[in-house]
Amino acid sequence: MKNRIYRQWFLIGWGLAFIMMISAGCAAPMDVNASTPTPMPENDHHDEAMHTTEALPELTPVALTEGEKLRVVATTNIVGDVVHQVGGDAIELVQLLAPGADPHSYQARPDDLRALNQAQVIFINGLHLEEAMSPVLENLDSGAPVVAVNIGVTPLEIQEEPAEVGAEAHHHEGADPHTWMDVRNVEQWVANIAAVLTALDPAHAEVFAANAAAYTAKLAALDQEIKTALAAIPVAQRKVVTDHDNLGYLANAYGLTIVGAVIPSLSTMAAPSAQELAALQQQIAKEGVKAILVGNTVNPNVAQQLARDTGAAVTTIYTDSLSSAEGPAATYIDMMRYNLKQIVAALTAQ
Repeated sequence: MKNRIYRQWFLIGWGLAFIMMISAGCAAPMDVNASTPTPMPENDHHDEAMHTTEALPELTPVALTEGEKLRVVATTNIVGDVVHQVGGDAIELVQLLAPGADPHSYQARPDDLRALNQAQVIFINGLHLEEAMSPVLENLDSGAPVVAVNIGVTPLEIQEEPAEVGAEAHHHEGADPHTWMDVRNVEQWVANIAAVLTALDPAHAEVFAANAAAYTAKLAALDQEIKTALAAIPVAQRKVVTDHDNLGYLANAYGLTIVGAVIPSLSTMAAPSAQELAALQQQIAKEGVKAILVGNTVNPNVAQQLARDTGAAVTTIYTDSLSSAEGPAATYIDMMRYNLKQIVAALTAQ
């Protein structure tokens, strides 16, 4: 049975007031070093499922027995961490992607399929991030709602030239799915998640509201911390190259200039041409770029070769996945703080 992909606010009871309160603090414009974000147009059916807002009925509470917890699945570990911050011990959460897994190319395993079909709600990033999983997510038999956490976030629109994937060329123009790189967007996620969990399990409404409010306060402090640290670096030094087109939201929100990407695509499943790499090498030299930022899920070999050829340095950050619990980016907030430390060090290196 075709699954319902929820892409609207669930305006129920206290949720309406809560969402309005949270959203009021999340609406600062993105105004640095990128084109103005615009809503995405409708395309084919798959694009529609991944990009558009649908007017759908409100969710109804799940019948839970005494002591039973709402069964929740999150696709990526970044989404999973934010869901955990809101749901806490009141939900039973399964997170599909292990630390270090690439959400672009990840394919569901048998255990994942069982978890998805037993879930009472499934949270995804959406915007084509889970591109290899989308056929599974759109054709589950369980009928559980699939909720994109990016409801209410205006995506950046990227127009790309076709990038090589194997022997074929794939065009990846569309909405940039890496919305979590602007902390204010994650504040929007929190409001969405709290409203959905409350719709399905109203008995824990107060728990979800308290958790969401506490976490949103932490996110607001993190947002200011990043702004302050990067503002202290001269604008001319805030130039970076990325491994793929995944840091547009970070650049817009915090004043970085992205000179180019090793993989000029929203997806890590693409590959650059020799001509694109040559052009990027020239651009790095022309702009005096010091830092090539490479995510922990991406093969760094091409970036390292560029660094050797240009004198830039490869800096590893966490972008599409968190670290293990023992690593420096075990939570979303830890990830953003670690990335900030790495980026500041790279941009200010002598």
